[in-house]
Amino acid sequence: MADRLTGKVAIVTGAANGIGQGCAQLFAAEGATVIGVDRAGADEACNLLDESATTALFDRIGAQHGHIDIIVNAAAFAHFAWIEAMTYDAWKATLAGELDIVFLATRAAWPWLKVSGRAAIINFASANARHALPGSPALAHCAGKGGVLAMTRQLAMEGAPHNIRANSIAPGFIRTAATQRHLAADPAFEAQVLAKNMIQRLGEPADIAYCALWLASDEARYVTGADIAVDAGATAW
Repeated sequence: MADRLTGKVAIVTGAANGIGQGCAQLFAAEGATVIGVDRAGADEACNLLDESATTALFDRIGAQHGHIDIIVNAAAFAHFAWIEAMTYDAWKATLAGELDIVFLATRAAWPWLKVSGRAAIINFASANARHALPGSPALAHCAGKGGVLAMTRQLAMEGAPHNIRANSIAPGFIRTAATQRHLAADPAFEAQVLAKNMIQRLGEPADIAYCALWLASDEARYVTGADIAVDAGATAW
């Protein structure tokens, strides 16, 4: 099929690269009107941590189309450091870049999602929302993604009376420009990831995008408040 999202208006944050880019491309191929948002390199340039700019952007998009059917909150950034080395500024920046960025975009989209009558919110948690990864200095990242996981459940409850579904995807290790730098910096890291994977390969953005596509489509009309692990089975044993 190439029409699973026909007639739907989708906003994808973090659309300039990685998982966000993969979602934007697949959604467009499946018939959605896709508006990609990123700091640069997307349809719309916006600092999603600027409250007024984010609200203005979503209001403009909503007014132009009359509704927003899908929001994919793929934009995120984080600092990685052990607790003894983690500064308070880096901690706050990570929580803003992984939690506030989802809140502000979703709140800005909310009135237009309500108009849709069949809307979907797709957030990104992580295996790190439930598990610590040995050898990974991911304290702030774990806190941020744990917050996204909890917030998504609450959004599912608040959205249900308005036919807004909210779900999260918990990706395993996905090969992107950002993660490629980690692989290059530590030749042993790939082997560490694969040792935990049941499926012996690294993930690609398309592996996540196909799950997001299903959650965004009417095929998942009875699914809300769920967190789906797409991680090669890494958290299943």
